[in-house]
Amino acid sequence: MSTTATAHHPAHAQPRGGHLTGTAPLLRTSLRHDGRLLAPWIAIATLLSASSVLVYPWVFPTQQSREGLAAAVGSNPALGLIFGPAYDLSTADGFNAWRALALGGFLSALGAIFAVIRATRAQEDSGQAELLASGVLGRGSRLLTGAAMALIGSLVLGVVAALVTVLCGGGWEATLLLGATFTATGWMFTGVAAVTAQLGADARTASSMAVGTLGVLFVLRGFAYSVDAPGWTSWVNPLSWMTETRPASGNTWWPLALAVALTLVLLAVAFTLQARRDFGQGTITPGPGPARGKDTTAWRLAVRLNRGPLVTWALASLMLGVVFGYLATSITDIFGADPAVQQILAAGATSPDELTSAFVVTILSLVGIIAAVPGVQIMLKVRSEETVDRVEPILATAVSRTRYYARHVLLALGASSLYVLVAGAVIGWLAGTADIGVGVGDVLRQAVATLPAVWTVVAVSVAVVGARPAVALVAWVGVLVSFLLTLLGPTFGLDDWVLGISPFWHVPDVSAADVDLTGLAWISLVTVGFLLVGFVGFRRRDLAR
Repeated sequence: MSTTATAHHPAHAQPRGGHLTGTAPLLRTSLRHDGRLLAPWIAIATLLSASSVLVYPWVFPTQQSREGLAAAVGSNPALGLIFGPAYDLSTADGFNAWRALALGGFLSALGAIFAVIRATRAQEDSGQAELLASGVLGRGSRLLTGAAMALIGSLVLGVVAALVTVLCGGGWEATLLLGATFTATGWMFTGVAAVTAQLGADARTASSMAVGTLGVLFVLRGFAYSVDAPGWTSWVNPLSWMTETRPASGNTWWPLALAVALTLVLLAVAFTLQARRDFGQGTITPGPGPARGKDTTAWRLAVRLNRGPLVTWALASLMLGVVFGYLATSITDIFGADPAVQQILAAGATSPDELTSAFVVTILSLVGIIAAVPGVQIMLKVRSEETVDRVEPILATAVSRTRYYARHVLLALGASSLYVLVAGAVIGWLAGTADIGVGVGDVLRQAVATLPAVWTVVAVSVAVVGARPAVALVAWVGVLVSFLLTLLGPTFGLDDWVLGISPFWHVPDVSAADVDLTGLAWISLVTVGFLLVGFVGFRRRDLAR
């Protein structure tokens, strides 16, 4: 056959689209099969926003009650650290912007990160990507598909949240801008996840890098606003761009353009890295393992499986200690700058020492909730090892089910406890350098009192993974419920029996004259119950079921 004939033969023709060949059908298939995984993020963000405008006139019907809300928010800087500045709490839209902007964007970003990683590195780890590559599919098609899914999902989240909130009574402009911040945040972290998917050695590493970036930026954003940092700090943190849109108290749209520009830059970097790395490998390659395995016990295996996250969370606990500790040293200035708090102090309703003690209890409860996250992750790692058939060969040896599960449970409880104590020690050390009436011993005692509540949250995941692993997402219920009730429950004036669902509500102030430890005893019994359910369930059920 002649050279000319060969060059024009259909079998040798370059497929249309080249690098992105097959993106359209792959995207349609991915949306059909995996699109439903975005639904929970959309539903939670929508509920968060819509419930704000529905509940506000009911819970805060009078001007006096709204002034009380402003005072409660001002007297608890930990709320500002999570939710950002409260520019206007006198209207439903202003309240919604304060309550939902930061958390709604956080949820959108998480959904986008998991969508991108699932469609890229997770498929390479599982072998699905290799099967897809054997067909007519360009090298960049999977990355573009994952990014497109995340971009579409973030857009749907913002639109649905805005429309439902408007139907519930939200103002058009403020609500649409709020929904746009959800979308823009999801888009930015679509770009972040696309980059980390090329850097990490596997899906878990890539996901941890992206989520870690989100967590650091989220904490730094709240910290900068809480301590009234210089104005330029708002423009070096992409999450602060969304806060500066100020829905209902300014309605500034142009910062969204910065988010779009950053998204495009990050996606361009991701495609450049993707074109240069080896299939199934990250740009940052791990070192070779030992020639001979050294993990000869179930405990050493549990530690090795979670070694990377354990180190990462240890560094995170130190950072949290520094952030919260510095915030504690500034507590007097923060209270003095809030007119609503000054009015309460002038009326004699409380004292600066009582506000400081309550603040320490709150921030250590928040530290405890965050520290429970790695404990839950360790338990979910047990489930992931099951699903890839790595547990059954271990249990075929002299290692019993109870022994195997117990090592992971002890690691989960111990690691979470250590992180609380490390953060507490740093907070106490920094607080002791300031004249606020709190020393390192006071903070450490409060940290110890917080541990039983942390154990209860982790024990929920022990019960779920052990007895009902098919609903593994329920393992996060303890973290979610504790977070919402601990931070928002008192603000909404919920009844004690509702607040008591959170184990952190039972943590006493150990600096009080009469310390009641009854609540800790009750949640300890609940913890034991969850642990028993988990161990019995894991011993009796079939593996990977």
